[in-house]
Amino acid sequence: MDSDYGVPRELSDVQKTRAQYQPELPPCLQGQTVKVEFGDRTGAADPASSSVIARSFPHTYGQPLAHFLKATAKVPDAQAITERPVIKQVLKNSFHTPSLIPFNYLHIVWHQCCRVGIVFCGRQSPGGHNVVWGLYSAIKFHNPNSTLLGFVGGFDMLGRTKDQIRTTEQVNAALTACQNLKLDGLVIIGGVTSNTDAAQLAETFAGAKCQTKVVGVPVSLNGDLKNQFVETNVGFDTICKVNSQLISNVCTDALSAEKVILGEEVAASKRTLFDITKQICDAVQARAAQDKYHGVVLLPEGLVESIPELYALLQVLHWKFIVCTSKVFLLIRYHPSFHHGLLLFSNFFLLSSGNRGSLSLSLSQLLLLPESDNSAQLSQIEMEKLLAELVETEINKRLKEGIYTGKKFNAICHFFGYQARGSLPSKFDCDYAYVLGYICYHILAAGLNGYMATVTNLKEPVDKWRCGAAPITAMMTVKGWSPVPKASSIAKPALHPAPVDLNGKAYGLLRKNASKLLMDDIYRNPGPLQFEGLGSDSKTMTLCAEDQDYMGRIKEFQEYLDKVKSIVKPGCSQDVLKAALSAMTSVMDVLSIMSSPSFNGQTSI
Repeated sequence: MDSDYGVPRELSDVQKTRAQYQPELPPCLQGQTVKVEFGDRTGAADPASSSVIARSFPHTYGQPLAHFLKATAKVPDAQAITERPVIKQVLKNSFHTPSLIPFNYLHIVWHQCCRVGIVFCGRQSPGGHNVVWGLYSAIKFHNPNSTLLGFVGGFDMLGRTKDQIRTTEQVNAALTACQNLKLDGLVIIGGVTSNTDAAQLAETFAGAKCQTKVVGVPVSLNGDLKNQFVETNVGFDTICKVNSQLISNVCTDALSAEKVILGEEVAASKRTLFDITKQICDAVQARAAQDKYHGVVLLPEGLVESIPELYALLQVLHWKFIVCTSKVFLLIRYHPSFHHGLLLFSNFFLLSSGNRGSLSLSLSQLLLLPESDNSAQLSQIEMEKLLAELVETEINKRLKEGIYTGKKFNAICHFFGYQARGSLPSKFDCDYAYVLGYICYHILAAGLNGYMATVTNLKEPVDKWRCGAAPITAMMTVKGWSPVPKASSIAKPALHPAPVDLNGKAYGLLRKNASKLLMDDIYRNPGPLQFEGLGSDSKTMTLCAEDQDYMGRIKEFQEYLDKVKSIVKPGCSQDVLKAALSAMTSVMDVLSIMSSPSFNGQTSI
């Protein structure tokens, strides 16, 4: 839709065809009845944060995981399952009448007429609209008289917004709106910030005994809402595929011309800006020795936050807008990296008169007002241009000193920050978003509040996906930062962006091929986004390599326990019993250590 909310625009033939695509549903969500399996109470993502999160979310912390199964799915003998008090509370809070409650299993047969609200938070991400479609399809399938209400202010379909649901006034306004509209559920679509807000709303609604249950959906083009329950975000698959095409086009152009396209991928790097400049210069020099005067370096949008001195400077400039002047002086006085940052920037201005204009622009970009979540406007900080100029200066210096004997360095910068987010969604994102929307209905039907819709085993076809729901509080951590040493930090529970896992399989594959990627022209062009045929069912490297499937691994472990029980029982031999006890003792020792707060590290302050 256009910006005037609701006036249809003329669609292209491709858009019309995509609008007719019917997403798939996993078998567990098909039919009138769905079985819900509840697990044990959940804790916090970081055990060291559990007490803080529990105090902040007394009504919604510690809720069980939910796993949706086919109505005909085989479950353990009900008599062999210990009844869990937390499940009683979940069922007590439910606003439906279950047809069967075999201890921790619940059949959902919910045909009541319901009213559900849905809202987009933050920036647009490809596939987000299919969440609406999936939820709408589900509530209408179970009762045609049900109503889905959208709030103007979301991305594209309902208008883009940077609004927050954070302050007391904002939360109370949302509570009042949901009560006035008599909503049974409120679905919030967004990333880490939006789902943190969703958790707070759920807690507030529960405390106020509001009937509205709050559900979150992981939709973010950054792909940084990841944890053991959430494998990926809606939109990330499309972003990867569209950007892969853009980058491969640039690679092809670079290969056919004598120029360097500058960018860089430095995830979680602790090197200084000069270190990164030297690294790129060394790469340019090494390739020039092989008569290769072309190349592409990818740079993540958040690189400025990975460079210590720039991050320190960014923190100080950012605080200038939100704290009083006296505290700014305290920051300058006590933050050790800030002096280094100022020194580096003063050196930058002395590099050459030709650089001053661009570097001043980079500094002014650091001064931009923060986003609605108080983060820096990373997309507006032109790190690629800053690095291009620093590399050019260093290469010219090496030329004069005779260290570098190749051709003059010439960089052309590109910023791919907006081209992909407006793309038609990939087949994966269409299916994933639709399924998440469908799950939202079943979360509400089970009477659950403060949960996020989840799907695991996403690397497999849709008919093998595992659908469930996890408490948002189980994904939270407590992180704080104090600008003054030994001062108390102000921190509260929140979902935080997941950094690149330097111990993960995906990053391991990248590092394994680092030398080839540096020196060889491994340029493969995947072509445009595929909706049918070859390439349409491809998944991102991170999704396939990491192979999470949390619920699948839980099921596998439970199967092993059942096998152990069938072998180690009264009547088994002494040797079998001794071996089992020895093995279980070792397992418990390892798990006890890994489950302790000290193993997970102290809370960041």
